[in-house]
Amino acid sequence: MTEKNNTLKNFFKKKQVKIGSFVLLFLLALAFVGLPLPYYVQSPGSTIDLKSMVTINGEEDTEEGSFSLTSVAYRRATPVLLLWAQFNEFADVESVQEMRGDASSEEYNQMQQYLMTAAKNSAIQEAFNLAGVEYTFAYKGIYVMSVQDSSNFYGDLAVGDTITQADGQTFASQEDFMAYVKAKNIGDDLTITYYHDGEERTATEELITLSAEDGTETAGIGITLVEDTELESDTTVEIDTGSIGGPSAGLMFTLEIYDQLTEGDLRHGQQIAGTGTIDSEGNVGQIGGIDKKVVSASQSGAAVFFAPTDGEDYEDAVAAAKKIGTDMEIVPVTTVQDALDYLNGLTD
Repeated sequence: MTEKNNTLKNFFKKKQVKIGSFVLLFLLALAFVGLPLPYYVQSPGSTIDLKSMVTINGEEDTEEGSFSLTSVAYRRATPVLLLWAQFNEFADVESVQEMRGDASSEEYNQMQQYLMTAAKNSAIQEAFNLAGVEYTFAYKGIYVMSVQDSSNFYGDLAVGDTITQADGQTFASQEDFMAYVKAKNIGDDLTITYYHDGEERTATEELITLSAEDGTETAGIGITLVEDTELESDTTVEIDTGSIGGPSAGLMFTLEIYDQLTEGDLRHGQQIAGTGTIDSEGNVGQIGGIDKKVVSASQSGAAVFFAPTDGEDYEDAVAAAKKIGTDMEIVPVTTVQDALDYLNGLTD
């Protein structure tokens, strides 16, 4: 009996070793499958009806049809996702460096949120211009887009901060602020007042040497910046985009806002998607990943897709539509007025 028991024990021990090895290999395989790599995979994202995002004076859009933004999905690559991308003609792979440069993930997301905010403001401005709504712009300060490693303010300032004063002085524009700083000497102290995550702060550091393309040197902070403004009007437009970032929904925001501000049925009950940046002159600019946006819009059931003529966006959109065999019409637009002219020609 003892010899038999020992034999059984050895048998089960061998089985446990095999099972344990299998479990270990299985866990290692899972870890490898989910291992994040220094790449991102782009693929078709969502097509979102702007009725769920845009309200004017607290009122929602209740008309038939829809204006929709389109997006590209960005996912951190894993070995499995990279493999999947090789067999998907509408999936692209780019390195972390190619996608966000030297910016950290947090800084990149902050810049994308700023670009979205700027797109909203430009869309509201253009829609107000077209609809004849009165408004003013309030200058809030200087929005920090990046901080050089060589800047003495590195560690004080961060992407997303808004500078409101320099040496206790306020300014009416970005140009005035920059002129004040450049008029100082290299090595002079500069005290700035700024907002970081809603908290007012101050910092005093020496100005560094900045070199222009023509070889001249001036004093500077060592940041890239844009003007931070806010549109003010008796007509209140709210656009809730959540975590979506970037500037490419400008055109579609403009159309949705304008449609709500004016009488008539601009969409004629149709589902209309599109993409493109918008500027203060109503020009529609190029974006990235338009082929993926065409796929997303087609899958959502859109009948029309507005594509910028700037760059190769329109040609790429037409090529993508041909690849997937969609009946969705690809409409080229250079300005918002081009889109309105097309829409005014629609019938129910």
